Amino acid sequence: MMKVRRQAKILEIISKYDIETQDELAGHLQEEGFHATQATISRDIRELKLMKVSAGGGHQKYTPVDPGSERLAEKYLRVLRDGFVGMDQAGNLIVIRTVSGMAMAVAAALDAMSWPEVAGCIAGDDTIFCAVHTPEEAASIREKLQANVSANDL
Repeated sequence: MMKVRRQAKILEIISKYDIETQDELAGHLQEEGFHATQATISRDIRELKLMKVSAGGGHQKYTPVDPGSERLAEKYLRVLRDGFVGMDQAGNLIVIRTVSGMAMAVAAALDAMSWPEVAGCIAGDDTIFCAVHTPEEAASIREKLQANVSANDL
């Protein structure tokens, strides 16, 4: 569970910041309460299939190799399943409840899934507001979420 949370946090960090080095990533993880050795971070980078790409100005940043890949999608689904507690719909908004401290990671996973119905997500500590274009599409997203989270009470 700690590995999944740490890897979810890594995905969240690299989506927010241009992270150029493992030391920089370790610093951000430390700020978020994750203490990891260089070897652990290196293994996480390999398992998450992160690579460095140009960030402009002679700098590089970590990014997923192929956001559409099946293997990465499985990792996002694992973050979703591990953090998900429940959800409700209010018009074109889906309110998703998560394990405390996991909302940002789950929202990052939802964003990375690139479902066209989703306009965007806003996350707090344990709650996500997921804006969907129409109430009908919100119902469709709820069905997708239900199909993707394992045996949780919805």
